[in-house]
Amino acid sequence: MSTQTTATPAPIPYLVEEPGAGRVEIFPLPTDEATLLQLLKDLFEGAWDRIVFGTLIQGAVYEIQLTEPPRRISLLDGYATVDLGAWHFHVCIGENKGLPHRPTSPALAAHRRTHRAELARMLRPDGTPRSWQVRLFNGQNENQMTVFLPHPFLDPGEVITETPDWSRLDLWDDLRRRYLGLEPDPLDRTGHGNPCGGG
Repeated sequence: MSTQTTATPAPIPYLVEEPGAGRVEIFPLPTDEATLLQLLKDLFEGAWDRIVFGTLIQGAVYEIQLTEPPRRISLLDGYATVDLGAWHFHVCIGENKGLPHRPTSPALAAHRRTHRAELARMLRPDGTPRSWQVRLFNGQNENQMTVFLPHPFLDPGEVITETPDWSRLDLWDDLRRRYLGLEPDPLDRTGHGNPCGGG
């Protein structure tokens, strides 16, 4: 992972109640193109073998795990491309102008671009964490990408364990420190039980 510090004064986290997810603590991230590109590089170049990612919407969850690092991560016309060889994906993180003969309208450009980026901590009813994520949303609040960060109760291969490995929270701690200037939170070490359960 990059050693570059991109932390800005940390915005105040806030709690929301999300249908199907319950209470979620949101830590807003900057949404400028340079910061989001660095975030994608940190995740997909520096932690590609430790993350699960995809789109998370009501009725569908794509959970993708990589078997090798990306060949490259590039930026063109506002779109970051993560090239994985046999396949790739694009995420609009900056200004999308379109082609000279077919420019992108301002409304469509605003719809496509990441409008909201955040670290998200899913909470159980007792207030303890059950999942740690990075989430990107476009200008219409549609989920562009959710990255599920390593979980202390999940072994590689998504096997649930009874004994936590708190070192798996290192990526979460590092992202909080570098992007928000926040130190590790003891609350994160109070998680317990099945990560998919709400109780």
